[in-house]
Amino acid sequence: MIDEISELLLTPEEMTAVDAAATRSGIDSYALMERAGAAIAATLLRHFPAVLRAAVLCGPGNNGGDGYVAARHLAVSGVAVEIFQLGEPARLKGDAARARDSFPTMVRPLESYQPRSGDVVIDAIFGAGLARDVPADVRDAIERVSGAGVPIIAVDLPSGVDGRSGSVRSAAFAANRTVTFMTRKPGHLLMPGRELCGELEVFDIGIPGRIIRAEKKQQIAENGPQRWRDALPSRGLETHKYKRGHLVVFSGEATKTGAARMSAMAGLKAGAGLVTIAAPDDAVDENAAHLTAIMLHPIEDEAALRDWLHDARLHTFVLGPGFGVGEKARRFVAALSERHLVLDADGLSSFKSAPDELFSKFSGKPRLVLTPHEGEFGRLFPDIAADTAMGKIDKARAAAARANAAIVYKGADTVIASPDGRAYINTNAPVWLATAGSGDVLAGIIGALMAQGVPAFEAAAAGVYMHGEAGMRAGEGLTAEDLATQVRPL
Repeated sequence: MIDEISELLLTPEEMTAVDAAATRSGIDSYALMERAGAAIAATLLRHFPAVLRAAVLCGPGNNGGDGYVAARHLAVSGVAVEIFQLGEPARLKGDAARARDSFPTMVRPLESYQPRSGDVVIDAIFGAGLARDVPADVRDAIERVSGAGVPIIAVDLPSGVDGRSGSVRSAAFAANRTVTFMTRKPGHLLMPGRELCGELEVFDIGIPGRIIRAEKKQQIAENGPQRWRDALPSRGLETHKYKRGHLVVFSGEATKTGAARMSAMAGLKAGAGLVTIAAPDDAVDENAAHLTAIMLHPIEDEAALRDWLHDARLHTFVLGPGFGVGEKARRFVAALSERHLVLDADGLSSFKSAPDELFSKFSGKPRLVLTPHEGEFGRLFPDIAADTAMGKIDKARAAAARANAAIVYKGADTVIASPDGRAYINTNAPVWLATAGSGDVLAGIIGALMAQGVPAFEAAAAGVYMHGEAGMRAGEGLTAEDLATQVRPL
Protein backbone atom coordinates (compact mmCIF):
# COMPACT_ATOMS: atom_id res chain seq x y z
CA MET A 1 0.00 0.00 0.00
CA ILE A 2 1.24 3.50 -0.80
CA ASP A 3 0.52 4.67 2.75
CA GLU A 4 2.68 2.01 4.42
CA ILE A 5 3.85 4.02 7.41
CA SER A 6 7.58 3.62 6.92
CA GLU A 7 7.18 4.84 3.33
CA LEU A 8 5.38 8.04 4.29
CA LEU A 9 7.18 11.35 4.28
CA LEU A 10 6.17 13.79 7.03
CA THR A 11 7.37 17.34 7.45
CA PRO A 12 8.77 18.27 10.89
CA GLU A 13 5.58 20.22 11.56
CA GLU A 14 3.45 17.18 10.76
CA MET A 15 5.61 14.97 12.99
CA THR A 16 5.19 17.43 15.86
CA ALA A 17 1.43 17.21 15.35
CA VAL A 18 1.66 13.40 15.34
CA ASP A 19 3.49 13.44 18.70
CA ALA A 20 0.87 15.75 20.19
CA ALA A 21 -2.01 13.66 18.85
CA ALA A 22 -0.42 10.49 20.23
CA THR A 23 -0.23 12.06 23.68
CA ARG A 24 -3.84 13.25 23.47
CA SER A 25 -4.91 9.73 22.59
CA GLY A 26 -3.48 8.42 25.87
CA ILE A 27 -0.16 7.03 24.59
CA ASP A 28 2.62 7.43 27.17
CA SER A 29 5.07 9.85 25.54
CA TYR A 30 7.90 8.72 27.80
CA ALA A 31 7.36 5.13 26.68
CA LEU A 32 7.90 6.35 23.12
CA MET A 33 11.16 8.00 24.20
CA GLU A 34 12.24 4.76 25.85
CA ARG A 35 11.72 2.84 22.63
CA ALA A 36 13.53 5.51 20.63
CA GLY A 37 16.53 5.45 22.95
CA ALA A 38 16.64 1.66 22.91
CA ALA A 39 16.63 1.71 19.10
CA ILE A 40 19.59 4.10 19.06
CA ALA A 41 21.54 1.92 21.47
CA ALA A 42 20.75 -1.20 19.45
CA THR A 43 22.04 0.49 16.29
CA LEU A 44 25.36 1.29 17.94
CA LEU A 45 25.78 -2.23 19.34
CA ARG A 46 24.87 -3.84 16.04
CA HIS A 47 27.07 -1.75 13.76
CA PHE A 48 29.95 -0.71 16.04
CA PRO A 49 30.60 -3.66 18.37
CA ALA A 50 34.24 -2.64 18.89
CA VAL A 51 33.28 0.70 20.44
CA LEU A 52 35.51 1.80 23.32
CA ARG A 53 33.42 4.80 24.37
CA ALA A 54 29.99 6.05 23.41
CA ALA A 55 30.12 9.85 23.44
CA VAL A 56 26.49 11.00 23.65
CA LEU A 57 26.01 14.63 22.68
CA CYS A 58 22.66 15.79 24.06
CA GLY A 59 20.62 18.83 23.15
CA PRO A 60 18.11 20.88 25.14
CA GLY A 61 14.94 19.12 23.93
CA ASN A 62 13.46 15.68 23.45
CA ASN A 63 16.23 14.73 21.05
CA GLY A 64 18.57 15.06 24.02
CA GLY A 65 16.17 12.93 26.04
CA ASP A 66 16.48 10.17 23.45
CA GLY A 67 20.25 10.44 23.92
CA TYR A 68 20.02 9.98 27.71
CA VAL A 69 17.87 6.88 27.26
CA ALA A 70 20.32 5.47 24.71
CA ALA A 71 23.21 6.16 27.11
CA ARG A 72 21.48 4.22 29.89
CA HIS A 73 20.83 1.20 27.64
CA LEU A 74 24.44 1.22 26.43
CA ALA A 75 25.79 1.42 29.98
CA VAL A 76 23.65 -1.57 30.99
CA SER A 77 25.15 -3.42 28.00
CA GLY A 78 28.64 -2.79 29.29
CA VAL A 79 29.67 0.08 27.03
CA ALA A 80 31.64 2.95 28.52
CA VAL A 81 29.43 6.02 28.18
CA GLU A 82 30.00 9.73 28.62
CA ILE A 83 27.35 12.41 28.12
CA PHE A 84 28.09 15.91 26.87
CA GLN A 85 25.22 18.37 27.21
CA LEU A 86 24.47 21.56 25.26
CA GLY A 87 23.40 24.02 27.95
CA GLU A 88 22.56 23.22 31.54
CA PRO A 89 21.16 19.72 32.17
CA ALA A 90 18.95 21.22 34.88
CA ARG A 91 17.06 23.16 32.22
CA LEU A 92 15.72 20.04 30.55
CA LYS A 93 11.94 19.70 30.86
CA GLY A 94 9.26 17.05 30.61
CA ASP A 95 10.25 13.69 29.19
CA ALA A 96 13.82 14.87 28.55
CA ALA A 97 14.24 15.74 32.24
CA ARG A 98 12.81 12.37 33.23
CA ALA A 99 15.28 10.63 30.90
CA ARG A 100 18.14 12.61 32.45
CA ASP A 101 17.04 11.61 35.95
CA SER A 102 16.78 7.94 34.94
CA PHE A 103 20.53 7.84 34.35
CA PRO A 104 22.25 9.79 37.14
CA THR A 105 25.79 10.11 35.89
CA MET A 106 28.31 12.89 35.46
CA VAL A 107 27.31 15.15 32.57
CA ARG A 108 29.96 17.34 30.97
CA PRO A 109 29.43 20.46 28.89
CA LEU A 110 29.35 19.96 25.14
CA GLU A 111 32.37 22.19 24.58
CA SER A 112 34.53 19.86 26.69
CA TYR A 113 34.14 16.88 24.35
CA GLN A 114 37.42 15.85 22.73
CA PRO A 115 37.15 12.90 20.33
CA ARG A 116 39.52 10.00 20.77
CA SER A 117 40.24 6.75 19.03
CA GLY A 118 37.55 4.13 19.66
CA ASP A 119 34.76 6.66 20.15
CA VAL A 120 31.36 6.40 18.56
CA VAL A 121 29.45 9.68 18.73
CA ILE A 122 25.69 9.71 19.23
CA ASP A 123 24.48 13.05 17.91
CA ALA A 124 21.34 13.80 19.92
CA ILE A 125 21.65 17.59 19.90
CA PHE A 126 18.97 18.72 17.45
CA GLY A 127 16.33 16.78 15.56
CA ALA A 128 14.34 17.35 12.39
CA GLY A 129 12.68 20.50 13.68
CA LEU A 130 15.80 22.67 13.48
CA ALA A 131 14.97 25.84 11.52
CA ARG A 132 17.80 28.17 12.56
CA ASP A 133 21.56 28.26 12.36
CA VAL A 134 23.34 26.11 14.91
CA PRO A 135 25.04 28.08 17.74
CA ALA A 136 28.79 28.57 17.87
CA ASP A 137 29.46 25.86 20.47
CA VAL A 138 27.68 23.29 18.29
CA ARG A 139 29.62 24.42 15.20
CA ASP A 140 32.81 23.96 17.17
CA ALA A 141 31.78 20.45 18.24
CA ILE A 142 30.93 19.57 14.63
CA GLU A 143 34.38 20.71 13.51
CA ARG A 144 36.15 18.72 16.23
CA VAL A 145 34.22 15.54 15.47
CA SER A 146 34.61 15.93 11.70
CA GLY A 147 38.34 16.45 12.06
CA ALA A 148 38.74 13.34 14.21
CA GLY A 149 36.96 11.03 11.76
CA VAL A 150 35.12 9.08 14.48
CA PRO A 151 31.86 7.30 13.55
CA ILE A 152 28.62 9.22 14.14
CA ILE A 153 25.08 7.98 14.74
CA ALA A 154 22.59 10.81 14.26
CA VAL A 155 19.28 10.82 16.10
CA ASP A 156 16.43 11.77 13.75
CA LEU A 157 18.69 13.91 11.52
CA PRO A 158 22.31 15.03 11.74
CA SER A 159 22.35 18.19 13.85
CA GLY A 160 22.51 21.19 11.58
CA VAL A 161 20.33 19.69 8.82
CA ASP A 162 16.93 21.32 8.28
CA GLY A 163 14.32 18.57 8.37
CA ARG A 164 12.06 20.27 5.85
CA SER A 165 14.57 21.39 3.24
CA GLY A 166 17.64 19.21 3.77
CA SER A 167 19.77 22.34 3.84
CA VAL A 168 22.63 22.91 6.27
CA ARG A 169 22.10 25.51 8.95
CA SER A 170 25.66 26.93 8.98
CA ALA A 171 27.25 23.54 9.89
CA ALA A 172 26.15 19.93 10.21
CA PHE A 173 27.44 16.52 11.22
CA ALA A 174 28.12 14.01 8.46
CA ALA A 175 26.72 10.85 10.01
CA ASN A 176 27.62 7.25 9.23
CA ARG A 177 24.11 6.23 10.21
CA THR A 178 20.91 8.07 11.05
CA VAL A 179 18.15 6.64 13.22
CA THR A 180 14.70 8.17 12.82
CA PHE A 181 11.28 7.14 14.10
CA MET A 182 8.02 6.11 12.42
CA THR A 183 8.52 8.04 9.14
CA ARG A 184 11.16 9.82 7.13
CA LYS A 185 11.27 13.60 6.71
CA PRO A 186 11.97 15.55 3.50
CA GLY A 187 15.42 16.41 4.86
CA HIS A 188 16.34 12.73 4.72
CA LEU A 189 15.87 12.75 0.92
CA LEU A 190 16.80 16.28 -0.15
CA MET A 191 20.41 17.24 -0.70
CA PRO A 192 22.70 17.75 1.06
CA GLY A 193 20.75 16.18 3.94
CA ARG A 194 20.46 12.85 2.14
CA GLU A 195 24.22 12.55 1.85
CA LEU A 196 24.87 13.73 5.41
CA CYS A 197 22.52 11.10 6.87
CA GLY A 198 24.65 8.15 5.76
CA GLU A 199 22.67 4.91 6.10
CA LEU A 200 19.12 5.67 7.24
CA GLU A 201 17.09 3.41 9.55
CA VAL A 202 13.42 4.01 10.36
CA PHE A 203 12.20 2.47 13.64
CA ASP A 204 8.60 1.88 14.65
CA ILE A 205 8.28 3.10 18.23
CA GLY A 206 4.57 2.38 18.56
CA ILE A 207 2.56 5.33 17.26
CA PRO A 208 -0.53 3.92 15.49
CA GLY A 209 -0.70 4.41 11.74
CA ARG A 210 -4.15 5.96 11.99
CA ILE A 211 -2.70 8.88 13.97
CA ILE A 212 0.14 9.40 11.51
CA ARG A 213 -2.13 9.29 8.49
CA ALA A 214 -4.56 11.70 10.14
CA GLU A 215 -1.84 14.32 10.66
CA LYS A 216 -0.31 14.07 7.19
CA LYS A 217 -1.62 17.20 5.48
CA GLN A 218 0.93 18.01 2.80
CA GLN A 219 1.14 16.04 -0.44
CA ILE A 220 4.89 15.43 -0.27
CA ALA A 221 6.26 11.96 -1.01
CA GLU A 222 9.17 10.03 -2.42
CA ASN A 223 8.79 9.49 -6.16
CA GLY A 224 8.04 5.90 -7.11
CA PRO A 225 5.74 3.74 -9.26
CA GLN A 226 3.10 3.38 -6.56
CA ARG A 227 2.41 7.11 -6.88
CA TRP A 228 1.51 7.13 -10.60
CA ARG A 229 1.33 3.55 -11.90
CA ASP A 230 -2.47 3.72 -12.31
CA ALA A 231 -2.10 6.73 -14.64
CA LEU A 232 0.17 4.90 -17.09
CA PRO A 233 -1.30 3.57 -20.34
CA SER A 234 -2.53 0.01 -20.31
CA ARG A 235 -0.81 -2.62 -22.43
CA GLY A 236 -3.98 -4.08 -23.88
CA LEU A 237 -3.80 -6.10 -27.09
CA GLU A 238 -6.22 -3.82 -28.93
CA THR A 239 -3.93 -0.90 -29.61
CA HIS A 240 -2.13 0.72 -32.52
CA LYS A 241 0.47 3.39 -33.08
CA TYR A 242 -1.97 6.31 -32.98
CA LYS A 243 -3.51 5.11 -29.74
CA ARG A 244 0.00 5.18 -28.28
CA GLY A 245 0.32 8.81 -29.30
CA HIS A 246 2.33 10.95 -31.68
CA LEU A 247 5.29 12.81 -30.20
CA VAL A 248 7.02 15.64 -32.04
CA VAL A 249 10.52 16.82 -31.11
CA PHE A 250 11.82 20.05 -32.60
CA SER A 251 15.33 20.01 -33.99
CA GLY A 252 17.82 22.83 -33.98
CA GLU A 253 19.55 24.15 -37.08
CA ALA A 254 22.18 22.19 -38.99
CA THR A 255 25.10 21.11 -36.75
CA LYS A 256 22.77 21.33 -33.71
CA THR A 257 20.58 18.32 -34.32
CA GLY A 258 21.94 15.64 -31.99
CA ALA A 259 20.02 16.71 -28.89
CA ALA A 260 16.68 16.40 -30.68
CA ARG A 261 17.54 12.93 -31.96
CA MET A 262 18.45 11.71 -28.48
CA SER A 263 15.20 13.12 -27.15
CA ALA A 264 13.22 11.52 -29.98
CA MET A 265 14.88 8.12 -29.53
CA ALA A 266 14.10 8.21 -25.81
CA GLY A 267 10.48 9.03 -26.64
CA LEU A 268 10.24 6.07 -28.99
CA LYS A 269 11.80 3.73 -26.42
CA ALA A 270 9.43 5.08 -23.74
CA GLY A 271 6.42 3.88 -25.70
CA ALA A 272 5.20 6.64 -28.02
CA GLY A 273 3.52 5.09 -31.05
CA LEU A 274 4.98 7.59 -33.49
CA VAL A 275 7.84 10.04 -33.09
CA THR A 276 8.63 12.80 -35.56
CA ILE A 277 11.50 15.25 -35.60
CA ALA A 278 10.39 18.62 -36.94
CA ALA A 279 13.46 20.28 -38.43
CA PRO A 280 14.29 23.52 -40.21
CA ASP A 281 15.14 23.19 -43.89
CA ASP A 282 18.90 23.38 -43.37
CA ALA A 283 18.80 20.49 -40.87
CA VAL A 284 16.61 18.06 -42.82
CA ASP A 285 19.43 16.26 -44.62
CA GLU A 286 21.58 15.96 -41.52
CA ASN A 287 18.71 14.46 -39.53
CA ALA A 288 17.67 12.17 -42.39
CA ALA A 289 21.12 10.63 -42.45
CA HIS A 290 20.67 9.39 -38.88
CA LEU A 291 16.96 8.45 -38.71
CA THR A 292 15.18 5.17 -39.40
CA ALA A 293 12.23 4.45 -37.09
CA ILE A 294 11.85 8.15 -36.28
CA MET A 295 10.06 10.22 -38.92
CA LEU A 296 11.12 13.63 -40.20
CA HIS A 297 9.06 16.67 -41.14
CA PRO A 298 10.40 20.01 -42.38
CA ILE A 299 9.20 23.02 -40.37
CA GLU A 300 10.94 26.27 -41.18
CA ASP A 301 8.80 28.87 -39.43
CA GLU A 302 5.70 29.59 -37.36
CA ALA A 303 3.41 29.67 -40.40
CA ALA A 304 4.48 26.18 -41.43
CA LEU A 305 3.99 24.95 -37.88
CA ARG A 306 0.49 26.38 -37.60
CA ASP A 307 -0.46 24.79 -40.91
CA TRP A 308 0.85 21.40 -39.73
CA LEU A 309 -1.12 21.67 -36.50
CA HIS A 310 -4.35 21.15 -38.44
CA ASP A 311 -3.51 17.46 -37.92
CA ALA A 312 -5.16 16.81 -34.54
CA ARG A 313 -3.18 13.61 -34.07
CA LEU A 314 -0.10 15.70 -33.27
CA HIS A 315 -0.61 15.45 -29.54
CA THR A 316 2.57 16.32 -27.64
CA PHE A 317 5.69 18.32 -28.41
CA VAL A 318 9.19 18.66 -26.98
CA LEU A 319 10.84 22.00 -27.62
CA GLY A 320 14.24 23.07 -26.42
CA PRO A 321 17.01 20.49 -26.94
CA GLY A 322 19.47 22.18 -29.32
CA PHE A 323 16.72 24.46 -30.63
CA GLY A 324 18.35 27.82 -29.99
CA VAL A 325 17.35 30.67 -27.71
CA GLY A 326 15.23 33.51 -28.99
CA GLU A 327 12.15 34.82 -30.70
CA LYS A 328 11.58 31.74 -32.88
CA ALA A 329 11.22 29.55 -29.79
CA ARG A 330 8.74 32.00 -28.26
CA ARG A 331 6.65 32.08 -31.45
CA PHE A 332 6.60 28.29 -31.66
CA VAL A 333 5.47 28.00 -28.03
CA ALA A 334 2.65 30.46 -28.73
CA ALA A 335 1.51 28.27 -31.62
CA LEU A 336 1.57 25.20 -29.36
CA SER A 337 -0.37 26.71 -26.46
CA GLU A 338 -3.37 24.42 -27.01
CA ARG A 339 -1.25 21.24 -27.19
CA HIS A 340 0.78 19.30 -24.64
CA LEU A 341 4.32 20.59 -24.37
CA VAL A 342 7.58 19.70 -22.63
CA LEU A 343 9.71 22.84 -22.55
CA ASP A 344 13.37 22.19 -21.89
CA ALA A 345 16.82 23.77 -22.24
CA ASP A 346 16.81 26.53 -24.90
CA GLY A 347 13.03 26.63 -24.76
CA LEU A 348 13.17 27.65 -21.11
CA SER A 349 15.95 30.18 -21.60
CA SER A 350 13.98 31.84 -24.41
CA PHE A 351 11.54 33.17 -21.80
CA LYS A 352 14.08 34.43 -19.26
CA SER A 353 13.18 38.08 -19.91
CA ALA A 354 9.41 37.50 -20.08
CA PRO A 355 8.40 34.40 -18.11
CA ASP A 356 4.83 35.64 -17.63
CA GLU A 357 4.43 35.58 -21.40
CA LEU A 358 4.95 31.81 -21.18
CA PHE A 359 2.78 31.22 -18.14
CA SER A 360 -0.18 33.17 -19.55
CA LYS A 361 -0.45 30.85 -22.55
CA PHE A 362 -1.17 27.65 -20.62
CA SER A 363 -4.26 28.20 -18.50
CA GLY A 364 -6.85 25.55 -17.73
CA LYS A 365 -5.97 21.90 -17.16
CA PRO A 366 -2.17 21.60 -16.84
CA ARG A 367 -0.59 20.43 -20.11
CA LEU A 368 2.83 22.05 -19.80
CA VAL A 369 5.94 20.49 -18.25
CA LEU A 370 8.96 22.67 -17.46
CA THR A 371 12.28 20.94 -16.74
CA PRO A 372 14.67 23.58 -15.33
CA HIS A 373 18.00 22.96 -13.70
CA GLU A 374 19.12 25.40 -11.01
CA GLY A 375 20.22 28.15 -13.39
CA GLU A 376 17.14 27.90 -15.61
CA PHE A 377 14.88 27.89 -12.57
CA GLY A 378 16.49 31.14 -11.41
CA ARG A 379 15.92 32.74 -14.80
CA LEU A 380 12.22 31.80 -14.96
CA PHE A 381 11.40 32.32 -11.27
CA PRO A 382 14.00 34.82 -9.98
CA ASP A 383 12.07 35.91 -6.89
CA ILE A 384 11.25 32.35 -5.84
CA ALA A 385 14.82 31.20 -6.43
CA ALA A 386 16.19 34.07 -4.33
CA ASP A 387 13.94 33.37 -1.34
CA THR A 388 16.33 31.82 1.18
CA ALA A 389 13.46 30.97 3.54
CA MET A 390 12.12 28.43 1.03
CA GLY A 391 13.53 24.96 0.45
CA LYS A 392 13.54 23.12 -2.86
CA ILE A 393 10.10 21.58 -2.37
CA ASP A 394 8.46 24.89 -1.50
CA LYS A 395 10.18 26.60 -4.43
CA ALA A 396 9.08 23.91 -6.89
CA ARG A 397 5.48 24.04 -5.64
CA ALA A 398 5.37 27.83 -5.83
CA ALA A 399 6.75 27.71 -9.37
CA ALA A 400 4.22 25.06 -10.42
CA ALA A 401 1.33 27.14 -9.09
CA ARG A 402 2.57 30.28 -10.85
CA ALA A 403 3.20 28.60 -14.20
CA ASN A 404 0.19 26.25 -14.05
CA ALA A 405 2.65 23.58 -15.07
CA ALA A 406 4.33 20.46 -13.80
CA ILE A 407 7.81 21.49 -12.69
CA VAL A 408 10.79 19.13 -12.84
CA TYR A 409 13.32 21.00 -10.70
CA LYS A 410 16.37 19.02 -11.65
CA GLY A 411 19.40 18.05 -9.61
CA ALA A 412 20.73 15.17 -7.53
CA ASP A 413 17.46 15.47 -5.59
CA THR A 414 15.07 16.28 -8.45
CA VAL A 415 11.70 17.54 -7.18
CA ILE A 416 8.59 17.14 -9.33
CA ALA A 417 5.77 19.53 -8.40
CA SER A 418 2.17 20.04 -9.51
CA PRO A 419 0.03 23.19 -9.44
CA ASP A 420 -2.29 21.41 -6.98
CA GLY A 421 0.47 21.19 -4.35
CA ARG A 422 1.73 17.66 -4.83
CA ALA A 423 5.50 17.29 -4.76
CA TYR A 424 7.62 14.16 -5.15
CA ILE A 425 11.33 13.84 -4.39
CA ASN A 426 13.23 11.53 -6.72
CA THR A 427 15.91 9.25 -5.24
CA ASN A 428 16.71 6.56 -7.84
CA ALA A 429 19.03 8.56 -10.10
CA PRO A 430 22.70 7.52 -10.12
CA VAL A 431 25.34 10.24 -9.98
CA TRP A 432 26.62 9.36 -13.46
CA LEU A 433 23.42 10.78 -14.98
CA ALA A 434 25.13 14.16 -14.67
CA THR A 435 26.39 14.16 -18.25
CA ALA A 436 25.76 16.22 -21.38
CA GLY A 437 22.51 15.27 -23.11
CA SER A 438 20.97 13.50 -20.13
CA GLY A 439 18.27 16.17 -19.86
CA ASP A 440 17.41 15.80 -23.55
CA VAL A 441 16.67 12.12 -22.93
CA LEU A 442 14.49 13.00 -19.93
CA ALA A 443 12.44 15.47 -21.99
CA GLY A 444 11.76 12.78 -24.58
CA ILE A 445 10.61 10.26 -21.98
CA ILE A 446 8.19 12.73 -20.40
CA GLY A 447 6.91 13.75 -23.81
CA ALA A 448 6.25 10.13 -24.77
CA LEU A 449 4.20 9.55 -21.65
CA MET A 450 2.13 12.67 -22.25
CA ALA A 451 1.60 11.59 -25.87
CA GLN A 452 0.10 8.35 -24.52
CA GLY A 453 -2.41 10.31 -22.46
CA VAL A 454 -0.67 10.45 -19.08
CA PRO A 455 -1.46 13.73 -17.26
CA ALA A 456 1.36 16.25 -17.08
CA PHE A 457 2.37 15.79 -13.44
CA GLU A 458 2.21 12.00 -13.50
CA ALA A 459 4.10 11.94 -16.81
CA ALA A 460 6.80 14.16 -15.30
CA ALA A 461 7.12 12.04 -12.16
CA ALA A 462 7.11 8.74 -14.05
CA GLY A 463 9.54 10.13 -16.62
CA VAL A 464 12.04 11.19 -13.98
CA TYR A 465 11.87 7.73 -12.40
CA MET A 466 12.27 5.95 -15.76
CA HIS A 467 15.24 8.19 -16.51
CA GLY A 468 16.89 7.07 -13.26
CA GLU A 469 16.21 3.41 -14.04
CA ALA A 470 17.71 3.82 -17.50
CA GLY A 471 20.80 5.38 -15.92
CA MET A 472 21.21 2.40 -13.62
CA ARG A 473 20.93 0.00 -16.55
CA ALA A 474 23.41 1.97 -18.65
CA GLY A 475 25.93 2.02 -15.82
CA GLU A 476 28.77 4.25 -14.79
CA GLY A 477 30.50 6.05 -17.64
CA LEU A 478 27.34 6.30 -19.72
CA THR A 479 26.85 8.82 -22.50
CA ALA A 480 23.47 10.28 -23.41
CA GLU A 481 23.39 8.02 -26.46
CA ASP A 482 23.82 5.00 -24.17
CA LEU A 483 21.14 6.32 -21.87
CA ALA A 484 18.54 6.69 -24.61
CA THR A 485 18.97 3.05 -25.64
CA GLN A 486 18.33 1.87 -22.07
CA VAL A 487 14.91 3.55 -21.69
CA ARG A 488 12.11 1.05 -21.04
CA PRO A 489 8.36 1.50 -20.51
CA LEU A 490 7.16 0.66 -17.02
